[in-house]
Amino acid sequence: MGPNLGLRQSMQLRQQLVMTQRLQQALKLLQVPTLELEQLLRTELQGNPLLEEIEPEDELEDEVRLDREITKLEENIREGGDNPQDEHRDWGDSWDEGFRGLANEHGYEEEDDLERPQKYIPSGQETLTQQLQLAVPEGLERRIGEYIIGCLNEDGMLACPVDEIAAYFEVDPSAVEAVLFVIQGFDPPGVGARDIRECLLLQLEARGQAESPEALLIKDHFDDLINRRFAEIARALKITPREVQEIAQRIGELDPHPGMSADAEGARAVVPDLEVVKINEDPIAYSVYLNDSNLPRLRVSQAYENTTSRNQDAVKFIDEKKRHAEWVIKTIEQRRRTMIKVMEAIVEEQKDFFSQGAIALRPLTLQQIASRIGMHESTVSRVTRQKYVQTPRGVFPLKFFFSAGLDSQGGEEIAAKAVKIMIQEIIGQENTSKPLSDKKIVDILQERGLKIARRTVAKYREQLGILSARMRKQF
Repeated sequence: MGPNLGLRQSMQLRQQLVMTQRLQQALKLLQVPTLELEQLLRTELQGNPLLEEIEPEDELEDEVRLDREITKLEENIREGGDNPQDEHRDWGDSWDEGFRGLANEHGYEEEDDLERPQKYIPSGQETLTQQLQLAVPEGLERRIGEYIIGCLNEDGMLACPVDEIAAYFEVDPSAVEAVLFVIQGFDPPGVGARDIRECLLLQLEARGQAESPEALLIKDHFDDLINRRFAEIARALKITPREVQEIAQRIGELDPHPGMSADAEGARAVVPDLEVVKINEDPIAYSVYLNDSNLPRLRVSQAYENTTSRNQDAVKFIDEKKRHAEWVIKTIEQRRRTMIKVMEAIVEEQKDFFSQGAIALRPLTLQQIASRIGMHESTVSRVTRQKYVQTPRGVFPLKFFFSAGLDSQGGEEIAAKAVKIMIQEIIGQENTSKPLSDKKIVDILQERGLKIARRTVAKYREQLGILSARMRKQF
């Protein structure tokens, strides 16, 4: 008997999470930093005639009216606005309980966000190509040069053998070497090298130090140099280990990744989203403010209040734009309250940090803050993502205040960031001729009442970019 093929109808009952477009937009507004939010609001102002910006001279008299409008909007939603269940639920509930899993199946990344506006900076390849056009005339040599530049990796090193390039253009390898020699003279010094040794030698040559002790050390004792076997180098050169170390320190000033400087994006300006201010010199009293002075103050335009039209499309358009304008105003206000509430909870949990510094940081998780303020953990995550706070101790990302903890002998937990600071201070005070081993650092921390393993100290030391005891030794 053959298969029974055909169309069928069936009914089934199932629960499905539905996320409205407005809730998605509200999550987006909550997550973006202040600079991006300003751009989004400017775009809303351009596209919605029912939304207008409050001018500075009108701001004071509109504050009372704005509060009244927000209260009225909340009452309207409670009475049966657009899906009140979505409007009043915690912004994180729906997303994390179901929608995120569906989105991630299609490759959605939570970190994908609007790019911060930044100045255009030519890439390293563009910079090198411009120099090539000035140094090499049009023709085969320039094409070889463009190919070589295309073969440079992100560190500025040549990742393609010369023989392979020569075979591609059907020329002698010496022709490729000649073009490569020209490129190695470009800025930044060291670009186009085939390995780190050649890269460092090119930089010394650009400084006029091709025959210096540094160049000699790199040419003849490079393996011993990178492994800091200074005593063996000293015996070979008949100098003291201290002199070898001084030469190595000067070599350390060179850039082993010249391509990174060509592709550098420059320092990105950080605009704090929040500000924590001490109240009347009280050591434990702080106030939290939202740094939204650059955000446009919005209100619903009254220009279309008494408009009468028989055109149903026009009436529908005005009505939709007015509801959307009211929603934007309410959502921005809700975002402001949520951010301040989260930051106030962080300040309350980390009061010792503001009075004593990072050494006094306490272990803190997103879940702790979420439980304290009665919101979902994902809401706290969105508030703290890509945002900064100005404090009396400097500017910090909000994620800085969250850290895992380690047990102490007194039963209290100590934040991992505070432990890293302790390790940094211990190593900073060590005798450089007899640097402390990881085991010795563990002993010192245990004397301070901290329970910690040697492998944890080694991990934290590496995260801090500190070398091992053997590599830190000074002669």
